[in-house]
Amino acid sequence: MATLKEIRARIKAAKNIQQITKAMKLVAAARLKRATDRVLEARPYADKMKELMGSLAAAGELPSHPLMEKREVKKACIIVLTSDRGLAGGYNTALIRKATDFIKEAQFNCALLTVGKKGTQFFGKRNYEVVQSLQVPSSGARVQDAVEVTRISRQLFESGEVDAIYVCYSKFYSAIRQVPQIVQLLPIEAPVVAGGSKTIPFQFEPNPAELLNSLLPRYFQTLIWQSLLEATASEFGSRMTAMTSATDNAGKMIQQLTLKANRERQASITKEILEVVGGAEALK
Repeated sequence: MATLKEIRARIKAAKNIQQITKAMKLVAAARLKRATDRVLEARPYADKMKELMGSLAAAGELPSHPLMEKREVKKACIIVLTSDRGLAGGYNTALIRKATDFIKEAQFNCALLTVGKKGTQFFGKRNYEVVQSLQVPSSGARVQDAVEVTRISRQLFESGEVDAIYVCYSKFYSAIRQVPQIVQLLPIEAPVVAGGSKTIPFQFEPNPAELLNSLLPRYFQTLIWQSLLEATASEFGSRMTAMTSATDNAGKMIQQLTLKANRERQASITKEILEVVGGAEALK
């Protein structure tokens, strides 16, 4: 049976935890708003890039390009986007489980490019092949982070070290819904044109090869940048939800402990009264 002093110490600890989780909730909420705005602003650009690729695919056979080179997949690289910090609910766990399930079911070897400490720590301790590890600021991904991930993954693919590039990230829908998914990035496959495979005559200016040399690297970087933005918004949404739940649970614990402390105090006072009454009766 806990003493009144121990119960009051627990109440104090629960209040301290509640203050911390409430502050983290407010920080995550502010960052989520900015991250959501960035995701929504970037999506139209990514959609237009996909639409442009679809239009080019409708032009018929495209010139060859290193980023479109298809070969037998003997080894692939998975870019795993996790967070640097915990206290984000099941965000990192769901991503790691998605990546490990994919590796188990794949018919080829897999190397990993981890972005975020949580993924690096998990895979590094379990003898997975981690070709490189990167970190992003706690405030969210930057364009230079996307450029660096693009550079490393392109080098792996174009050198022939891997035959395909995938990205594992959490797609953002709302603060309470983020869905982990794995998407193939390389080799680039032009999106399927709606309405069939009918070719449309195009006149290219500059020539198709020069156009692809400029367009495809930018298209690839756009896909990675969009993945990083989605991952950032998902992380803040998951953290805000987790901290809201933690704050509410701390409040319930404080109420329960306060009620218990009051009962202990009442019992102590009642016991003292009985002792005084008993002593007075004994003196009669």
